[in-house]
Amino acid sequence: MKRRRDSSHGKAAVITDRGDAELSLGVEFEVFLNFRGPDTRLNFTDCLYHSMDVAGIHVFRDNEEIRKGEVIKGELECAIKNSTIFMPIFSKNYMSSAWCLRELAFRVDCSRNRGDHAMILPIFFDVDPDDVKLKTGLYHDALQKHEQKFGSNLVQQWKEALLKVAHIKGWVLKDTGHGELIRSIFAEVLIKLNKRDKILPDHLVGIQDRVEDVMHLLDEGSPDVCYLVIHGMGGIGKTTLAKVIFNQISGWFNGCSFLSGVRKAAKDGRIVQLQKQLLSEILNSKSVEIFDSDAGINQIKGRFRHKKVLIVLDDLDEWDQLSILAAKGDWFGLGSRIIITTRDTNNLAIEEYKVYQMTKLRDDHALQLFSKHAFKMDSPPHDYDDISFNITRKTSGLPLALEVIGCSLYHKRKPIWKETLKKLQLAPNQHIFDILKISVEMLSEEQREIFLDIACFYVGEERSYPYYMWKALDFYPKIEIDFLIGTSLIKINDDDRLLMHDVLRDVGREIVRREDIKVPGKCSRLWQPKIALEVMKTRMGTENIIALKLRGLSKEHNFTSEEFSRLPTLRLLELEGGNLVGDFKNIFLSLKWFSWWRCPLDLQAINLCLRNLVVLKLSDSQIPENWNGWGSCLVNRDLKVVHLIRCYLMTIPDLSTCLKLRILVFAEHCPRSPQIGSFIGKIEHLKRFEIIAAKIQESKLFGSPHFDFCIVPFAICHQKNLSSLKLEGLCMWELHPSIGEMAGLTCLSLENCCWLRKLPNSIGKLRSLLKLNLSKTRIKELPDSIGDLKMLEKMNLGNTEIRGLPNSIGGLESLLDLNLACSKMIALPVPIGYLKRLKSLNMRFSKLRELPNSIGDLKSLEELDLGSTQIRELPNSIGGLESLLHLSLYRTKITVLPTSIEYLKRLNLLCMGCTQIMVLPKSISRLESLHSLFLEQTMITEVLASIGCLQMLEHLNIRVIKIREIPKAIGMLENLGRLACDGSRNMDMTLPPKLWKLDISCDDPQSLTLPPQLLTLYLSCDDPRSLTLPPQLSRLHLSCNDLGSLRRLPLGLHVLKLIGIKSPIAQPLPSKLRYLSTFILYQWDSREIVIEQLESLNYLSVYDCKLLEILDLSSLGRLKELYIERCPQLVEIRDLGEKKSLKVLEIETCSSIERLPKLSKLYELDFLCVEDCRSLQCLPDLPNSTESSPEPSLRLSHCESLQGAVPNGWDRDIHACPLLGEYGDGIVAGCLFC
Repeated sequence: MKRRRDSSHGKAAVITDRGDAELSLGVEFEVFLNFRGPDTRLNFTDCLYHSMDVAGIHVFRDNEEIRKGEVIKGELECAIKNSTIFMPIFSKNYMSSAWCLRELAFRVDCSRNRGDHAMILPIFFDVDPDDVKLKTGLYHDALQKHEQKFGSNLVQQWKEALLKVAHIKGWVLKDTGHGELIRSIFAEVLIKLNKRDKILPDHLVGIQDRVEDVMHLLDEGSPDVCYLVIHGMGGIGKTTLAKVIFNQISGWFNGCSFLSGVRKAAKDGRIVQLQKQLLSEILNSKSVEIFDSDAGINQIKGRFRHKKVLIVLDDLDEWDQLSILAAKGDWFGLGSRIIITTRDTNNLAIEEYKVYQMTKLRDDHALQLFSKHAFKMDSPPHDYDDISFNITRKTSGLPLALEVIGCSLYHKRKPIWKETLKKLQLAPNQHIFDILKISVEMLSEEQREIFLDIACFYVGEERSYPYYMWKALDFYPKIEIDFLIGTSLIKINDDDRLLMHDVLRDVGREIVRREDIKVPGKCSRLWQPKIALEVMKTRMGTENIIALKLRGLSKEHNFTSEEFSRLPTLRLLELEGGNLVGDFKNIFLSLKWFSWWRCPLDLQAINLCLRNLVVLKLSDSQIPENWNGWGSCLVNRDLKVVHLIRCYLMTIPDLSTCLKLRILVFAEHCPRSPQIGSFIGKIEHLKRFEIIAAKIQESKLFGSPHFDFCIVPFAICHQKNLSSLKLEGLCMWELHPSIGEMAGLTCLSLENCCWLRKLPNSIGKLRSLLKLNLSKTRIKELPDSIGDLKMLEKMNLGNTEIRGLPNSIGGLESLLDLNLACSKMIALPVPIGYLKRLKSLNMRFSKLRELPNSIGDLKSLEELDLGSTQIRELPNSIGGLESLLHLSLYRTKITVLPTSIEYLKRLNLLCMGCTQIMVLPKSISRLESLHSLFLEQTMITEVLASIGCLQMLEHLNIRVIKIREIPKAIGMLENLGRLACDGSRNMDMTLPPKLWKLDISCDDPQSLTLPPQLLTLYLSCDDPRSLTLPPQLSRLHLSCNDLGSLRRLPLGLHVLKLIGIKSPIAQPLPSKLRYLSTFILYQWDSREIVIEQLESLNYLSVYDCKLLEILDLSSLGRLKELYIERCPQLVEIRDLGEKKSLKVLEIETCSSIERLPKLSKLYELDFLCVEDCRSLQCLPDLPNSTESSPEPSLRLSHCESLQGAVPNGWDRDIHACPLLGEYGDGIVAGCLFC
């Protein structure tokens, strides 16, 4: 195949002939040059070609002039597809060549499928990247000319390819000489071709988001040496993520090395071998000789000092390992990156490093990964849906567990699956247990005890409560908890509560269970109430038991002193209901923690003395101030925590003997004006004091015998050691001026004190204050002294009557979070710009009309919420918010965005829904970090094609806007997962490849092709019968007129909502959806609804069905929740009394229903609510509370005809039911307020 265009180009022709000859022989090329010949062949491209050819790099140099036809095929297809590096050279006339564009689009398509966009290396010869991004007329106009000749579909592919490649980092020739640039390209190519890629698992799921987060932390352009620590528990995917990153960025560096299993190598005494491996891989030499670690350190420091290197230290756990391999940044050249994976950050003595915290997989990714191992598919077969979901839920998104269990179940029969699930519910998989147990075995004795306590009892508990118990055991809980956090075994959330991965929790519990599998009474901790009860009743308890939970039992039990006498070392006891009976002298000598839900009014124990008690928690009890148990519980002068929740006490009990108390919480169902004894002033070491009153309507305050406006007692204000004071929902006018003397106060919350109107000037003396919450008060202004709170980090003024801020606000130099969601706020002062550390500013629902120019000085601001304000325009200074991530303009009166919006380079969420904006500026396309864009219900008439430049976009909402055409560029958004749009026009567009949620309305969906991976669809149309729904679809919200469209529903649906069906129903609803768990019927025009054969259904909601008379629940054996609302003609609910699994039943605004069937068989019923059923005459028979939930709730409201007996044992909330006697006037049993 001879290829010559002109004999005057002899040399070029010879080279081209060679390329053609090799091409015809099927030779594979390492580099494919894509360029327009007349622009660069005899100069730049020729030099670049020879520099690589002489070095032995196999280069194909394309000659687009002689191409025939319009399809890439045969040998040329193989050359483009199989070349390691594709190198387009963009020149001024590049766009005139259709062949160049065809080859570029073909390679981009190949790279998309292979995931190796990094191996396209663009060169911008005499153009700018903006030209290729179509931001100028140079390439943009040429595309329009091509469209006239080749049609829009082909040109759209070229356009997408150009935009994709333009965003890849390449070389710009403008400011660089040819020789210098060619040397740089040549060096990069050599590095790319010598990559030491790590072998990755066959099934990578949910990795891309993690990769993007790590890439952001690595900051490619920074010349600094960066240490990045990937931190997480064992089996969560740290090594896999490190391998993906290594493969993706190793080409950036002069040398790279991935050292696997550092912890094990060090344990086996092979650390010197790791040094040898490090040196030989980076120096590309096999002759490295090291005889001891010191010599290795010297060589690493000496030979890497001027090299830009990439080093991965996988599974490192000790500082000694790091000190021998990569101790300091100055060992390496500028731009080097050291990546460390570890379970434990406690021993990383590096001066400065970044941390990426691994989290569990999303539920959908977890199911996909499990399915790949268990079925070799992306999702389970329909008949394995439920059991697969339950198994993945037990793994809590841990990749190791998903892989191990999935592989073990491959090709196994269903009974084995069921047995596996049953075992997982009792204990973790053995292989997973063995791996994760390693982390626990490395703990000290105290650390292990704390870990097991948390695993068995304290997940979700506030850290400070068990802290005092552990301290009383002579542990060092602060140090040990920090260590457990550092080893990824526990976490602390924003509310300071202890958290633990479910799999780690199960591992901890299994460790305890294996202390003695056959005799539970010999285990240290019993957290399963039924097992604990059996041990107690059979007198099998031993001195080994240190913690016991007897909560959550179906019936109450009394426990005797004899039963507890067998547990002399018991330090933690949790009870629910029942009583203690007998002589308890010298029984609970070791008890440190005592929790009792629904403790009895008359304690029957005698000689009970909890002399070593540290934490006392009583809740949901109607114990009075003179309860006979107070003396037993409060005898210990070293008591540290008293926690009283929903105890209906009018007075805080006398704690004058507990002089070392640290925490006192008195909350929920306490009065709004509680009596606080003078003893409070004697507890000098109190750190946290909370009174949170019962919620009560203001209109009923004055009718209460306990109503009394008060000020905060003087005694509280003299608590100099108090760090947290919460007085929420109390009836008080003001704070005592001496509040300023509380020098140690760090948190002050007066939320919902609806009569509080002002703060004293002394508030400014709280120099240690970090958090101030004044939300839902009637405060109208802040004192000038507020600016003296130099340490304040968070201030909440939401729902107050504040109209403006004092100028002194600028003095809050530490403020991070400011909530000004006040309906009367009209302006911000100029000094707002002085808040240099402010990260979040919420002005939602205020009357703000404009922002001061100084807003642009908030360089640290990350979130700005202006939703539902009166703002009409943004100042141009908004572009100065260089850290801004979220900007909400929802329901504002803004009509145009300032041009400076393009400078918000970090912005990832922009909400402009329901605004008056008419034109979307071109500058939007420069927001390259944007993840979410909301434009719903705006006046916009055109969405520019440049929206395709937003390659990071994941969520786009353009519903109910007046656009003439949906841009096809939306199909270029490769990361778009959620799309909401009005699809009445341009339905033939290609939807993005990663779309998993689509919300669309259209007249005729026939031309709409849904992507196969779609999981959620909200569809509104007249007749969807012509639409093919993806088989993977799990959630469908369908609004249509024709019932016949229901015949083609995917059988694997889990959630179905049907809206506005107008056609009469002559047959039952869909009955073959065997996996459907949630079914919602809205505005259904039928007199009778029959639901059959939905065997998995557990949630049913029927509302706004105006004609409905009969609801038939036949064969819904698993129904757990039933909601019926606004069905005015409904008179019968068939088979309701047989739904034995029902937990929640709500019937509201059904004015025709007169009777309900007997509900006495509904033993699982937790909550029954009947509201605004004005014809209902009698309450149905209900199960006894001892047979149903321990605390079932009954809510009755506005049932004017309802009469009869209200059952005992239910938590009652009754309003406007005049025929119910004593309960009809709005009194809730057990509470004086409602």
